[in-house]
Formats: sequence, C-alpha cells, structure tokens
Amino acid sequence: MSHQDDLIATDILAYLKVQEEKSLLRFLTCGSVDDGKSTLIGRLLYDSKLIYEDQLSAIEADSKKVGTTGDAPDLALLVDGLAAEREQGITIDVAYRFFSTDKRKFIVADTPGHEQYTRNMATGASTADLAIILIDARRGVLTQTRRHSYIASLLGIRHVVLAVNKMDLVDFSQDVFNEIVADYSAFAEQLGFTDIVSIPMSALTGDNVTENTKNLAWYKGKPLLEHLETVKIGQRRDEGPFRFPVQWVNRPNLDFRGFSGSVASGAVKKGDEIIAIPSGKRSKVKSIVSLGGDMEEAREGLSVTLTLEDEIDISRGDILCAADAPAQQSDQFAAHVLWMYDRPLFPGRQYILKANNQTTPVTITELKHKVNVNNLAQEPGKTLELNEVGYCNLSLGKAIPFDPYKENRQTGCFVLIDRHSNATVGAGMLDFSLRRAANVVWQDLEVGKGQRAGQKHQRPAVLWFTGLSGSGKSTIANLVEKKLFDLGRHTYILDGDNVRHGLNKDLGFTDADRVENIRRVAETAKLMADAGLITMVSFISPFRAERRMARRMMDDGEFIEIYVNTPLEVAEARDVKGLYKKARAGEIKNFTGIDSEYQAPQDAEIEVNTVEMTADEAAEFIVAHLEKAGFLS
Repeated sequence: MSHQDDLIATDILAYLKVQEEKSLLRFLTCGSVDDGKSTLIGRLLYDSKLIYEDQLSAIEADSKKVGTTGDAPDLALLVDGLAAEREQGITIDVAYRFFSTDKRKFIVADTPGHEQYTRNMATGASTADLAIILIDARRGVLTQTRRHSYIASLLGIRHVVLAVNKMDLVDFSQDVFNEIVADYSAFAEQLGFTDIVSIPMSALTGDNVTENTKNLAWYKGKPLLEHLETVKIGQRRDEGPFRFPVQWVNRPNLDFRGFSGSVASGAVKKGDEIIAIPSGKRSKVKSIVSLGGDMEEAREGLSVTLTLEDEIDISRGDILCAADAPAQQSDQFAAHVLWMYDRPLFPGRQYILKANNQTTPVTITELKHKVNVNNLAQEPGKTLELNEVGYCNLSLGKAIPFDPYKENRQTGCFVLIDRHSNATVGAGMLDFSLRRAANVVWQDLEVGKGQRAGQKHQRPAVLWFTGLSGSGKSTIANLVEKKLFDLGRHTYILDGDNVRHGLNKDLGFTDADRVENIRRVAETAKLMADAGLITMVSFISPFRAERRMARRMMDDGEFIEIYVNTPLEVAEARDVKGLYKKARAGEIKNFTGIDSEYQAPQDAEIEVNTVEMTADEAAEFIVAHLEKAGFLS
C-alpha cells in the first residue's frame, strides 16, 4: 500500500505512532443517480495502490459477470457489495471504507443517489466533515444534486468538493465545466458552505483523481486526493465541550458501578469535574475503564466506562458534561425535520423521539414551513411527504438534555419513530429551545378531579363515538346524554359538526386537518374529564393513531371507545345531509369512506351495530355498560 514506508521494516512502533498521530478526515460522496460516486471511490483506492491483490482479482472476476465497464475492472464493485446493487448497477446502502496515505487517514461513505434512499444519504452525511458532490458533466445540476447539497448543509457539513465527473464524455470541455460551476455556485450561495472547491475529472479514466492529466491541462488546481490530504477542516470535534450520553449503567458486582457509552464530543481526564444532566449533580471522574485497561484520558469517539468519586443518581439517557459547560434542557423545540417515510407527517400526531440514548413521546405541534430544495424557498404546508424537509415546533413528553445542532452534531440530533410500526420515519436537528414549557409550571389546586367527580356522584369518563358519517353517532350520543341526565348525572356532548362552528372552524378536511381536529377535541375532552364530567365525543375520527392519542391523554379506564358499526352502503343510503351524494359527484373532497380512509377500531370497549339494533337500544346498552363498570356511582 502506498503509505507503507521503510519504518514498517525498521521500526514498527515508530510506524504505528506516525499512523496514530495522522489527522482523520471523514467525507462522503453524494449526488444524483449514476454520477459515478462508487466508481470515484474505487478509483481513489485503485490509483493509490490501496487495494490488495486478492480484492483486485475478485473485482476483475465480478466485473465479467455484472460489470458495466467492458473489459476493464468495474471499480464501483469495491463499494457496491449488496447483490441488488451489483445486479442493478446502483448504490442502495451506505458503504464505509477506511484508507490512509502518507499525509492523512480517511473514512469515506459512499451514499446512494436514488431519491428513494435519501435517508441513507443523510445517515452518511451525519458524521462527515466534507462532502464530494458529484455531477455528471452531461446532465449538469439536477434536483437530487440540490437535495443532497441542502441536506449536507443542514447536517453541518461546511466543506464541499464539486466533482464534475465524466468530463471524458464531453471532450474535457472547459466551457461545460465553467457553466456547471456557475450554476451550482448560484444555488449554493444560500447554503452556508465555508468553501467549495470545483474539480473537473473522470473517475472512469482517472483524470484529476490522484494526479492531474494532460486531458485537463487547462485546470490549474490540485487533483482530488491532494485536496483531501491538505484541506483544513477547522475545529476538531474533541475540542468542543465534553459530552458523554450514558448508554448503560454498568453494575457487574457490588464493588463496581460505572457508566458506559461513547464520548460524543470533547475529552475527559481522570480527576475532571463533571455535571450530570438533568439532575445537576456534580462529581469527579475516578477512573476511565476501557477494554484494554484504565486510561488517563478519553476523547471523542471512544467507547469507555466512567466511574465517579461520588454515588450520584445517573440513568441511561443522562448526559455527563464538563462542569463549566453543561448541556441545556427543554421539552419544547424548534427543529428541522427530514421526513423519511412513505406516509406523510401530520402535525398533531404523536411519534416517539429518540435522542442521546433515551426516548420520549413527541408531537409536531406546528409545521412552520417546508423547504423547496430547488430554490431553498420557504413554502407553506400542512404535511411533510417522503424526502421533504420542514421547520417544525416539537412538544416532548419530558425535558431532555441537548445542545443546538449547530454547536454539537452528536447531542443536537434525533430520530422520529412511528408508534404503531416502530419504523424510523424521520430525522431532525434541534435548533433552539422554545422555552415555553420551561417557564410554565403546573399550579397546585385545592380541588382536584376526584373531588369534582365525587360531588357529582359519578366517575369521569370520555365516551368516544367513532364511525362513518351517517352511522348514527350523534343520534346515539344524544340519547345517551338524555338517559344520563334523567339519572341525575353531569354530562356534556362534543359533537363534530358543532365544534366545527367554533373551536375548529379554521380547519378543513384534509388528513392533516383531521389530525389537528381530533387533537384539539381530545385536549378539550381531557379538561372536561378533569372537571368530573361524563363527556360524549361524537366524531368520525377516522384514524386509529389519533384515537390512540386521545386515549393516552386520559387516565387509565377513563376512555371508552364506542364503535358505531354501520356498513358504508347503509350509511350512504341514509345520507340525511346529502353529503355522500355530493362526494360521489366530486363536489366534496376528502370525504371519509369515499376518497378518504376510515380505519375501524380493532379493540373498542363497546361496539353497536345500527343495522341490528335501534338507536334507543344502543343507548340503553351503553348506559348499562357505564353502570356495570361503576361510572354512575
């Protein structure tokens, strides 16, 4: 390999010390489909003589089967390792490769160009210091070029190499190169990159990859590898404040209690004073334990176990910080969100947020705007679709320690998880704390829910009627209230149509508006339950996720889901308000059961079939359930 010098033979320890002291550059290749990202990495390794003979033999053999370069070795196969990647000639997953030269060590991430795999590109960019953005000289700047550039900027990358590839296919034209550079530079002005170095090249033939060639004699800059070896990245990650998210409380026996994890940023030494967030307790580092034995110091990226001089309460998800530079805490944030799921993000719907080894429920309370990746314009929107980026307000179930992402990429990032499928649906960067909940605390009241309900001789309940339009929800809810009123009970009805005239009159009938509609009603029902009332909520509420959200807001046993089960054809035949007829004629859009989905309950406490029983019989059945369950005494 090219960086192996005489020290290997003469002084192996000195050689290892030299390698240890080399700086490390993390970079990624990104851009649109077929711009040559994998081929470029293969060319870097091949021309630098960083490929072992057995690897080269395997690539030559595979090239004859699935290669795309004729008789020449297909160097892209060095990083396209999945069978599907080789069959299709595309990159799907992120491939990481380590290599080094005489001047520097490198970790390179080869990321996919297909829009479908944008989430994988974001994964590679999250740890990179520099991005090589490839452009096919024949096609110029494309939408995916802009999207990847914006994501790289959003994820904190400040150094960019604009690699105009496949120059051999445009006769190494300087005019073509200059036009592409001008086009990209105009777009990238708003992205905040520290520097953009533009290099014309051909990854296939090796022009300007490791050395300059006659084909591009008009280019006077450095070849790619030389630039990578000499570019100055700025502040090292281990020069920031110490951050150590606790992954595991290590307690193998009665005599040892340590806290295991990876140093997210900065460095820590034995004897350093630390502060644990969120508790605020302080102590000093007693020892730094690693697999190879105790250490005097641990820097960014190392996985270690810390023991402390004092017995303080620390749990998984807490962050150990430098005592003079603690992390912030908040449960309300402004953040950028990259949506990675086929189903859209809906403000008001609950997800799970995972950050720094802990999870908490989270609600996107507001989508302030979306970002158009083509011109970086801020556009209004009610949802985020796959691969879209939005600026949102978040409300968490509990306060978490954090740093703004622009200050610390490790402690300022998070992922969003779907509560039902456990799929990762989004990734985000925390911008700042809204500090709303931090300044508002619960006021202790002398009279509580129990006293209010006891005065009324009942238990509070939320009867959540759900079903298609025309199923009879409002009719049955009204009859239930009349029967409870006759029994001397204290009730209230929240009806979908009535609430639309006041509390929710600003909402339409899109999926996003329906989610917000139910969120507001659930919050109102929660207040009424707190007042000790038996509350009837009569809403179509078509989505299970929002009904589950409403259930979680109430105390255990307080939420009673009532499925008014009426077949679509029966509800449509009734059509008292003429809504189905208008929906079929296209006069009403997003009508549940016609062009908008209704998700029937799977485990409702009560189900009434209005084909098999009258509305009065259904009401009697529901009141009997309440009496048997003890809500009326």
